Amino acid sequence: MRRLKTQVIVNPESAKGQTRKRWLQIKAAIRSFIQEFKYEFTEKPLHAIDLARAALKDGTELVIGVGGDGTMNEIANGFYEEKRLINPEAALGIVPSGTGCDLTRSLNIPPRLKDAMEVITSAPTSPMDVGKVLFNSPAGRLEERYFLNVADFGVGGEVVRKVNQKRLERRASSYVRCLVTTMIQYKNKRIQIKVDGRELPREEYLIGAVANGSIFGKGMKIAPQAKLDDGLFDFISVKGMRFLEFCRHGWKIFLGTHLTHPKISLIRGQRIEAFPEEDETVLLELDGEQLGVLPATFEVIPQSFMIKGFL
Repeated sequence: MRRLKTQVIVNPESAKGQTRKRWLQIKAAIRSFIQEFKYEFTEKPLHAIDLARAALKDGTELVIGVGGDGTMNEIANGFYEEKRLINPEAALGIVPSGTGCDLTRSLNIPPRLKDAMEVITSAPTSPMDVGKVLFNSPAGRLEERYFLNVADFGVGGEVVRKVNQKRLERRASSYVRCLVTTMIQYKNKRIQIKVDGRELPREEYLIGAVANGSIFGKGMKIAPQAKLDDGLFDFISVKGMRFLEFCRHGWKIFLGTHLTHPKISLIRGQRIEAFPEEDETVLLELDGEQLGVLPATFEVIPQSFMIKGFL
C-alpha cells in the first residue's frame, strides 16, 4: 500500500472524556499500523471542520477521526469548501471513540481499536453517498451542512438536544432514557413533506428520519434496508403515535422490524423537503448533533465521499 499523507483529528472530550485518558494507547495503536502521521486535538465545537479543511489544503490524503458521530460529521464537513470537495480522492478513516458511534455500525466497522485500524489500512477506499441539508439555524439564518449517516426531525431532535445538554452539564444520561422522558410530554407536529417533488398528505409526525445509513439513536435500526451507496435516502416516517403506543412498539426499532407497523412508512428518494405549520417549532438533528429547525431540504449526493473501510 502506498504511504498516504495522514492527519489524525482527535476529539479528547468524546466518550465522556475517555478518549483523552486513552490517547496514549490509541496513538500507539495507530503508530503500529501507520508509522508517519500528524495529530491534533479539537478544542471547541466545530473545530474539527477547520482542522480537516486545513489538513486537506496541505495535501493530506487520509484523515483519521478519533471520536463519535458528531466528530465524524464535523470532519466530513471539513472536506468541503464553497460546496466542493477540496480533494475528491481524499478519504476518511474512523477510530470509534464516542458515546454514539452509529455511523461505524452502519458501515460495519468493528468497535475494537486494533480491528478498526486494520480496516483503515487494509480495506479498500470506497465511495459512499453523502447528504446535504439546507435548514434554519436557531437564530433564523439559512445554513447548509453535510451529513454521512442519518438526519431526523421531530422527537429525535428534542432527544438529542436533551442528551447533549446533559453531556455539557457532565450528567450521564442514556439516549433511551431521554427518549422515554421526552416522549411523555412530546406533541406530534403537523408537517408538510415532499419526496422528489411529490407531496405527501399533511400529517402529524412523531419522527421523520432521512436515512443514508441504517442505524441511529445509539443502535436503533431505523432504516434497516438503507444502503450507503445506492444514491437514495430511505425516508422513514412515524405518524401520529402516542406515548403508550410507542412503548408497545418502539422496541421494534432496535431490531429493525418496525416497518410493518401501519403508522410507519418507508419512501425512497433523492430530495426530501419538510415544512412545519407556522406555529410549530420542529427540531432537526444531523449525525447526533442538534443544529437547527425546520423547514429543511435534504439532498443526496451519490457516491461522492471516500471512506476507508466500507464493509
